[in-house]
Amino acid sequence: MGKIGELVQTADWKLEKHVPVIEAPETVEPGKPFQVTVSVGKEIPHPNTTEHHIAWISVYFHPEGEKFPYHVARFDFAAHGASTQGPNTSTVYTEPVAVFTMKTDKPGVLYAVSFCNIHGLWESQKEIKVS
Repeated sequence: MGKIGELVQTADWKLEKHVPVIEAPETVEPGKPFQVTVSVGKEIPHPNTTEHHIAWISVYFHPEGEKFPYHVARFDFAAHGASTQGPNTSTVYTEPVAVFTMKTDKPGVLYAVSFCNIHGLWESQKEIKVS
């Protein structure tokens, strides 16, 4: 039996449509709020159908020198075209893009994990410096 971390896939988001993209400043001011955007399908669009979609993205921040990361955000994308009429019959779809604001006094690494209902877990990371 393996560990969950062994099931998480990574790749370059410019080549693979499942990898979450983290957009945030390279350097932030200590204690000052900054905006983070996470998305899936930035360069290569991911399907968004009842049968194949991104269900959620979770974001973690691991401050430098600390043992554990903090879970800072989770976004569920629940509308993928399904209705009482059947799959892909609705005109309502959510796109796997979310924006939030956070702050930190320490540098560290942001991690985003996304879940595709067909292709599993995908991860990316971005270093955040503080000055």
